[in-house]
Amino acid sequence: MAARIYQRPKNAMQSGKARTDEWVLEFEQSEARKADPLMGWTGSGDTQVQVQLTFPTKDAAKVYAGKYGIVARVHATPPKSLKLQAYADNFR
Repeated sequence: MAARIYQRPKNAMQSGKARTDEWVLEFEQSEARKADPLMGWTGSGDTQVQVQLTFPTKDAAKVYAGKYGIVARVHATPPKSLKLQAYADNFR
C-alpha cells in the first residue's frame, strides 16, 4: 500500500484557516478506474482511496505509516507568502 502525507491547504474560497494545521495521510490508487457498463460512472474496487486519516503532526503520520507497513511519501508544504499592497498601488 502506498500513501501520501501532506498538510491540508487553505481553502481558496474562504478567508478562514480552519483545519490547515493538521496533516493528512491519504492512500494512493492501486488499480485503474473503469467505466461502469450500465450507468457510465467511473469507479474501481479499491476502497482504500476513500480513506483519509488526519494527524496533529507530520511525525505522528510517519509513525502510523511505519507501524502498519505503509510506504508513505511526504509532500512538503509550500511556503506561505503574503503580498501586502495598498489600493493606491493599482494606479501607479
